[in-house]
Amino acid sequence: MARIAGRNLGFSWFVGVICAGIIGGLLWLSLPMLPFLAEFAGDALRSALP
Repeated sequence: MARIAGRNLGFSWFVGVICAGIIGGLLWLSLPMLPFLAEFAGDALRSALP
């Protein structure tokens, strides 16, 4: 992690953990959409091929 003058290392870790948690939560919420996305991509690929 880059050291920037005036930044507290503990606060940087806290904010990093919060950001990682938010990203993880968004990924968790998007999991139910994966089967529909796979079906959509498969249909698009099948219709694109002659």
